Amino acid sequence: MPAERSEPRALTIDKFRPRCMSIVPETRVVKARYPAIDAHNHFSDDMDVHRVVANMDSCNVRTYIDLSGGSGDRLKRRLELLKDNYPDRFAVFYVPDFKRVNEPDFAENVARELEEAVRAGAQGLKIYKELGLSVRAANGKLLAVDDERLDPMWQAAGELGVPVMIHVADPFAFFEPLDETNERYVQLMLHPDWHFYGKDYPPLRQLLAQRDRLLERHPKTIFIGAHIGSESEDLARAGEVLDRYPNYYVDISARQAELGRKPRNTRQFFLKYQDRILFGTDAHDHPEMYRSYFRFLETDDECFEYYMYPRHGFFHIYGIDLPDEVLWKIYVANAAKVIPGLSVPREPESAVSGRSQ
Repeated sequence: MPAERSEPRALTIDKFRPRCMSIVPETRVVKARYPAIDAHNHFSDDMDVHRVVANMDSCNVRTYIDLSGGSGDRLKRRLELLKDNYPDRFAVFYVPDFKRVNEPDFAENVARELEEAVRAGAQGLKIYKELGLSVRAANGKLLAVDDERLDPMWQAAGELGVPVMIHVADPFAFFEPLDETNERYVQLMLHPDWHFYGKDYPPLRQLLAQRDRLLERHPKTIFIGAHIGSESEDLARAGEVLDRYPNYYVDISARQAELGRKPRNTRQFFLKYQDRILFGTDAHDHPEMYRSYFRFLETDDECFEYYMYPRHGFFHIYGIDLPDEVLWKIYVANAAKVIPGLSVPREPESAVSGRSQ
């Protein structure tokens, strides 16, 4: 007799986690091809520095850039914790306190604080997405990313020779109506404060245009656009910005899903802009997270789950199988070029040979 058919269990969409039924080869990449610089990450107060370094060693991650250094006493403590214990394994960025933005001479004071921070060991300036989305001027209006009152701090970074890691905007879906067509519906349902549609939020393109004007106005300052500059969904436009502004770089952090679902387009982008892309993760120090990124960058595997699937969407990703010489630049050389004071090993022959062919 045929087996009785059970009624399907009702699921809410946030519990839906489809498994891929395609049977394809799987490559496990335990360590990065080269000693990687994770140029976009966040050390938190509940993390153990020795455990983090052990996890880095297990994955061949040479350097961890902590973008959450803060300012004042917080920055001092973070520098002591990371740089005093492991001077060659961490870099720490200064973060201005935008709660003070309406104080007199805010940007001039930030410029002075940045100079002091660099003297104490900080190696960059980090700007969160709050600028443009939640920081308000004294009149209650959102402060634009390119507001000229902030110019002294961008100028100071350029004069000090440290980069600005700047996060402007967010995934495209965060600026769309939250309806049945939004590919981040589940994520935004769980995190409604990440939805920037309506109210007085600027449209996505307006924020990106503000960022572009900032790049143009400060050509002597190096800017690193976090998360492919929030343009991983439109690599053609991301490339146009890189073409237009030689002082602009991007990192790949937290965009593995968007990049990996269109592997041919992504690979072409990585090959064309191999001198302007930095490796980064934005996901602490989990070994399986790192190995997921390595698999994406180093193999041609098909149809596998990105790290933290399906948080960014119900799709699988594909490896882009980058050549050794490109991997070296993205893992190591590009970050070393724009972040001062990093300890970098000598370029191996495997990364050189591809360029001579």
